[in-house]
Amino acid sequence: MSLVFGAVADDLTGGLELAAMVVAAGAPCAFATAPPEHLDEPAIVIGRRTRVADPALATTDIRRIGQWLRDRGARQIFFKYCATFDSTPAGNIGNCADVLRELTGSKLTAFCPSFPEAGRRVFQGHLFADDRLISESPKRHDPLTPMTDPDLVRVLQAQTPTKVGLIPHQVVRAGFDAMAEHCDRLVAAGIGFALADAAVPDDLAALAALTVDWPLMTGNSSIAAYYPALWRERALVDPGMPAPRLAPVAGPGVVLAGSCAERTRRQLEIFGGERPVLMLDLAEGDADRLVASALDWALPRLAEGPVAIATSAGPEAVAAAQARLGQRRAASLAEEVLSRLAEAFRQIGVRRFLICGGETSGAVLDRLGITSLRVGAYRAPGISQALAEGPVPLAFCLKSGKLGPEDMLLPMLASMERGEQA
Repeated sequence: MSLVFGAVADDLTGGLELAAMVVAAGAPCAFATAPPEHLDEPAIVIGRRTRVADPALATTDIRRIGQWLRDRGARQIFFKYCATFDSTPAGNIGNCADVLRELTGSKLTAFCPSFPEAGRRVFQGHLFADDRLISESPKRHDPLTPMTDPDLVRVLQAQTPTKVGLIPHQVVRAGFDAMAEHCDRLVAAGIGFALADAAVPDDLAALAALTVDWPLMTGNSSIAAYYPALWRERALVDPGMPAPRLAPVAGPGVVLAGSCAERTRRQLEIFGGERPVLMLDLAEGDADRLVASALDWALPRLAEGPVAIATSAGPEAVAAAQARLGQRRAASLAEEVLSRLAEAFRQIGVRRFLICGGETSGAVLDRLGITSLRVGAYRAPGISQALAEGPVPLAFCLKSGKLGPEDMLLPMLASMERGEQA
């Protein structure tokens, strides 16, 4: 089967969500953290950890994955990043898109981060979080990728030498022909990248129809949900099939949270109303001591039900840890501690893992040596399940720190135990 859709995601939570959306739309989709030896599905998402990596390392990594997808005849390459356009002037969105543009020979590549279902919308090139500009939202306090400028044309242009333009909302609403003519004008003006406005699902559907045959597309996962129906119209994939039902996984469950997003902190607060939560203080700076104390705390409590261990903290606590340890060391310490805890928990029989945060998710899967997951159907922002198959299956939910209902943690762990996908 030819590869219709080859995606590379800049973190694992977004990659899993993208794969789950494709599955829910009726197209088989593989999910891996590295190029697999065998691939039977018409679509694949490869989740990487380039979002906050050194820009040179990120572009090298994305080029390698992009070349692998090209070598397997991918009809379209899709670069997935966060709906909040998580990046800095150094990258890693524009620089990574540049190498994919070079590989594919794309004349014009669109950028569509909008996720209306999660309240992320782009209008006249400006990103909104619910009813306010992203620069006025809690995202401005992100410890690694604070968003202080809502103008995504300007944000992207700082990351790339490629000229950046806009597909404005009035053009999107005017229909396919108007968009195609506008894009022709952008190309004639020497513009290679274009931010695409999208405020409602109909805008995403229109942009999907415009870009489904483009060799390179970028965006959040939400626009890709509209591609499988278009693939079927073109006889590129078999007619829609029911989404797989993941097998139930019994055994203890844990929440490991590294995200400092306001939504994750609220989810932990609600979880804590029913089950124990341990908040680790990274300012202590000693990974061995933090891991040991967390295990001593968790082991007697796991017999009674799920527990949560978090390095999540508010802006003031994050600033204190960064002041003592440095920004990168504070982040890497959180990943080290939580991934080592995941490894220890697996050894004592924990089988269900709910991981909050893209970088944390990547660190956990790396530590556990898991390179592929069987993906269940997408249900809602932040709610998708996956299974690491093997002699002892492990169930996962890899959740973006900013997404998911406030009360999702305990129900999600219960869903893994039931194996539900409906």
